[in-house]
Amino acid sequence: MSHEHVSNTKKIWFVFGLLSVVTTVEVFLGIVKPESLHLNHLLGMNLLNWIFYILTIFKAYYIVWAFMHMEGEKGTLRWAVVLPVIFLVIYLLFILLVEGNYIFEVFKNATIKWNF
Repeated sequence: MSHEHVSNTKKIWFVFGLLSVVTTVEVFLGIVKPESLHLNHLLGMNLLNWIFYILTIFKAYYIVWAFMHMEGEKGTLRWAVVLPVIFLVIYLLFILLVEGNYIFEVFKNATIKWNF
């Protein structure tokens, strides 16, 4: 029983290229801040922030997919790892948006204004 060594150089360069492109897009959007994305809102947050969240989640998922070798696992194991993370990220976004909006309203309507 012999095992042949398979080079993953091509895969590593593809992952590097893909993550570099996504990161470059994030940095470009952060520097340019297009008004069409920055001034339009969806579900209490501007579209630019939604794009940042989506791209960051994509990068995190792809890192798990490629470097933790999830592409070779069965679908049930992949979903067992991915679904809790998706739920927790959505829950975190919900908490941040609700609590952040509450704190903003408190400071906006309070007699004590922003002092920090």
